[in-house]
Amino acid sequence: MELSLSRIRKSYNNGKTYAVDDVTVTFTPGVYGLLGPNGAGKSTLMNIITQNLKPDSGIVALDGVPIDRMGADYRSMLGYMPQQQTLYDDFTGERFLWYMAALKGLDKRQARVVIDHTLEVVNLRQERHKKLRSYSGGMKQRILIAQALLNDPKLLILDEPTAGLDPKERIRIRNFISEVSKDKIVLLSTHVVSDVEFISKEILVMRSGQIKTKGTPQSLLDSMNGRVFEVLVTPEEQCACEGAGYKLSNIMLTQDRICLRIVSDIRPQNGQVREVYPNLEDVYLYLAD
Repeated sequence: MELSLSRIRKSYNNGKTYAVDDVTVTFTPGVYGLLGPNGAGKSTLMNIITQNLKPDSGIVALDGVPIDRMGADYRSMLGYMPQQQTLYDDFTGERFLWYMAALKGLDKRQARVVIDHTLEVVNLRQERHKKLRSYSGGMKQRILIAQALLNDPKLLILDEPTAGLDPKERIRIRNFISEVSKDKIVLLSTHVVSDVEFISKEILVMRSGQIKTKGTPQSLLDSMNGRVFEVLVTPEEQCACEGAGYKLSNIMLTQDRICLRIVSDIRPQNGQVREVYPNLEDVYLYLAD
């Protein structure tokens, strides 16, 4: 299975602003992490893939067939979790999943099995009979993930799936996404680098509507060699570093000095400097800022 996007563009304000600008990329089964700041175009790109938005130009194709020709056959392969938590407050969690299962065309016997399983996966079995209005933000995220999984989709689109989840639930959902990705294309948009650092076959960094770079986590880390430094400074030297316009990924107070983690093409000149191994937060800061 292969999902290909060719020269996708989407503009607003009568063509003055491009939310997605000439994006060409190909996805095969596995997890793809989509990173980028607010306004980078991540959600717009996902809405184009799910046919919630029509691009101004370009083609989205599944195995070489444009998706606008596939109609219901394409939509039956989709599982989509939107970023917005638009839910029916008077529904219980279980009733909401039954409703979504009916929309997806599942028969009752199949739906019963799948709903029980997905409630277990997202850790909502005990809350299945509570009304959605009583759910916390994290619980609403989990029920949205559950509905996306009901039809065992071949293409799973997750927009900020771990927003509002505590660390334990974030790890649980992240591990599950990794498990189900063996025969699915999973596109996961997030601001949390750790959500995609260990499970993605490829990470795409998006800014201003364009994919600025993409690659395996290791290749992105390798590209940052010689660009990340830890610098021990005095308060006066810290002011000099900040005034020089360096990108600071971390500031830590030590017993007598301040340790700055700096991302820069140029080796800092102030303080006690040592080059350190990069992490994906350094990559994100370097590319997306």
